[in-house]
Amino acid sequence: MRIAIIGSGAMGMLFGGYLSKDNEVVLLDTDRTKVDAINREGIRIREPGGNIVSAGPKAAVSANGLGEMELVVILVKAMHSRNALADNRELIGPHTFVISLQNGSGHDAVMREFVAAERIVIGTTLHNSSMVEAGVVHHGGGGKTFIGSIRGEGRELKAIEETFTTCGFDTEISDDIQRKIWEKLFINASVSALTAVLQTKLGFLLESEHAWSLAEKLIKEAVAVANGDGMGFEEQKVINDVHRLVEKARDGYTSIYADIRDGRKTEVDAISGAVVSAGKRNKVPAPSHEFMMGLIHAMEDKRT
Repeated sequence: MRIAIIGSGAMGMLFGGYLSKDNEVVLLDTDRTKVDAINREGIRIREPGGNIVSAGPKAAVSANGLGEMELVVILVKAMHSRNALADNRELIGPHTFVISLQNGSGHDAVMREFVAAERIVIGTTLHNSSMVEAGVVHHGGGGKTFIGSIRGEGRELKAIEETFTTCGFDTEISDDIQRKIWEKLFINASVSALTAVLQTKLGFLLESEHAWSLAEKLIKEAVAVANGDGMGFEEQKVINDVHRLVEKARDGYTSIYADIRDGRKTEVDAISGAVVSAGKRNKVPAPSHEFMMGLIHAMEDKRT
């Protein structure tokens, strides 16, 4: 399959690296230094057990001359989606599927400006990755990847499901992808957001009684908001699921943690902000998430 991945951050490198084993993959990034390094030295993926996987996808700063792809994967931060799609629109033809595996929700609203609705795919993954150094990423943990069409038949995504699974990402087509997006949002808007504020790895949240209490409060509030949309989540089950995920990824660092650490803008508006927006729409208050969103923005102001 001919695949373009827009964004060569930690997740872009993780997916680009593994998908390149059996597919023709190109990573798109505006950073010429990073692109040159990938083309020259490839990508190294450090697995949790210490094993290092080497991969060699191509990289480019522009879509010029690349032609239409079978699949375009968006892995830039949410606030960059519109510009990234505009700059790379020549990758997208009438038969191209475009999938967002970004954090948060609401990405399909931007995608509709560039992609026919029946070719839009939204997804969520439990894999996480963080940058170690130039060209090296740490694969902090894995899990299921879910994809779903916003319009059309799910069976049309079978080739994507099989391609991802063959390359090491256990993938499943979901007929209720919005529910899966909420399940990932419960994680990002609670434990991920807290690692940004506390500047810790995920495992600290289980080591600190106070930190986990805050995580539970954020989860409960987000579940209430989701159920305001008729999702029917069981609060304690969600808490247990998030706890298990953190246990499996104790040594993992989140992308929002790294953004605050390195003085970059975060995706908090698409994460905590998504819970706040949904709460305003369905009249279920989300004051803790509103506070977290403001706090992370204040930290951005301090670091930038």
